[in-house]
Amino acid sequence: MAAHRRSRQHTVGGTTARAAATVVLAGAAAAAGFDGAGHAAPRPTPPGADVSRLYRQAEVATEKYNGAKEKADSARQRLRGLQDETARAQARLNKAREVLGTVAAAQYRAGGLDPALRLMLSDDPDAYLDGAALAERAGSRHHAELGRVRARLREIEKLRGAARVEVKTLTTRRAELERHKRTVTEKLSAARQALSRMSPEERVRITGGSGRAVRSAGGTVRDAAALSQAPNARAAQAVAYAHQKLGSPYVWGATGPDAFDCSGLVLAAYRSAGVSLPRTTYAQIDAGRRVSRSELLPGDLVFFYSGISHVGLYIGNGQMIHAPNPSAPVRVAPVDQMPFAGATRVV
Repeated sequence: MAAHRRSRQHTVGGTTARAAATVVLAGAAAAAGFDGAGHAAPRPTPPGADVSRLYRQAEVATEKYNGAKEKADSARQRLRGLQDETARAQARLNKAREVLGTVAAAQYRAGGLDPALRLMLSDDPDAYLDGAALAERAGSRHHAELGRVRARLREIEKLRGAARVEVKTLTTRRAELERHKRTVTEKLSAARQALSRMSPEERVRITGGSGRAVRSAGGTVRDAAALSQAPNARAAQAVAYAHQKLGSPYVWGATGPDAFDCSGLVLAAYRSAGVSLPRTTYAQIDAGRRVSRSELLPGDLVFFYSGISHVGLYIGNGQMIHAPNPSAPVRVAPVDQMPFAGATRVV
């Protein structure tokens, strides 16, 4: 009985020793760089993930570029207005100076003798007294014209100060434009290089092909149904415009009529309906009334990603028309293709 217990204890101890040895060896193998049982192989990056990431980064930079350009254009317009107003103020100053010079010259010519002496020497005292009254009025006019000149000078200095501020603003906006432009071109170049390393099959899967978008059979009927569901005629016109632009190329910063970026497409669609939208996705989402996903109607603007960096035009039946990226033309796509961020009804 005791021998049996000793034998059992020896067996258990041997098993424990072998298990410990196995753990040590496994740890050594892992330390040596071999795949151990507790180390899963890294998950491969899906083909196209880098391209999608680069396109999203380029789109974020594009919307920032569009915003900076809009602000630069506004600053340029304000500066031009200030320059025009300064030119008009300068013309008013020149005229006031001419009048002031005329009045001063007249007073100088009339002011050679003491008024009392001129009155005594005058052959017609009544006429002189009338002339003295006129000279007094001319003096008042002199002071009035001098005041006008001073006011014109202050006006011009104020306008020039405002113009200097706008020049500084414009310079800052131009620097922003160049910075965002460099980012866009770098990201798009990297995306093109990543696409070039893929097989033709992978490229087609990611881009959906390079040809123009083709409507499926019965598309006209569905288009008519979408237009009839639009909340008003302007939304219906925006949807109709977007359908006409299917297959148009994506060009960053473009607002049509032949090429678009994502916010440029919806801007152009509503512009065709007589509605003015802001230039960027960040501003477009606040250009109307927010609606939930369940309330979507044709003509609503649908936005994607947490940074509100992409927008499409909803056309009904869970579909939208949007300008995806430089490798894909304007096309129809499901709304759930990207992370939904919100929707706005413009009119």
